[in-house]
Amino acid sequence: MTTLDDAAALVTGASSGIGEATAHALADRGANVALLARRRETLEAVAADVESAYGVDAIVVDGDVRERATAEAAVEAVVDRFGGLDVVVSNAGVGRGDDVATMTDEEYFTMQETNVDGTFFLTRESLPHLTESQGTLVVVGSFAGHFPRSFNPVYAATKWWVRGFAHSVSAQVGDEGVAVSVVNPTEVRTEFGSEEGEPFEEQFEPGTVTEPEEVAEAIAFAATREGSTAQEIDLYRRDKFADTL
Repeated sequence: MTTLDDAAALVTGASSGIGEATAHALADRGANVALLARRRETLEAVAADVESAYGVDAIVVDGDVRERATAEAAVEAVVDRFGGLDVVVSNAGVGRGDDVATMTDEEYFTMQETNVDGTFFLTRESLPHLTESQGTLVVVGSFAGHFPRSFNPVYAATKWWVRGFAHSVSAQVGDEGVAVSVVNPTEVRTEFGSEEGEPFEEQFEPGTVTEPEEVAEAIAFAATREGSTAQEIDLYRRDKFADTL
């Protein structure tokens, strides 16, 4: 296993689910981690667990990824504490509403601002440091970013944007030594969906869909490639295409 000894990693959406699992996966490989999300108390508990389990340093940066200042403060905090930035994981994302005709402005803008703007702000702020460190950006996409989605086309569109943006950034900065990868899961047993009703971790039984740790391992794999990029990793549950015509 390629290690990340003393690397500095920043993970968004780190208070639970994929982000929390990713913090553990990167720390297990030796990285010091910065955890970004809105729930500070939860982040502090995750940071304490990470430090205790792996003997690395973990810092907390609370804030909303929809705000440009959050990305600026997070990157600054990482560089100040760890002396640089080697790995960035843009994981924070939300789904709201479903039907276009009845979707509210608030639902629309929440998805756009979190999934699209949040990824852009974080990437823009991180790239100069990743160029300096020859580091890695990993963006969490989705199955919904590959195929038409009859339920919630807007969410799907944000994930199509994320994929296209990540690949295009890779084309722009790849020859400067920055690796950019996209990890696309199908349903993951997390808190996702809780704002609209029953979260995925309750909708699906263990073993029926992807677990956060599986996605985290894919992210860690991408982050530990030396001189190359994993580019795109799809993590689809085995029966995902069973009912597809």
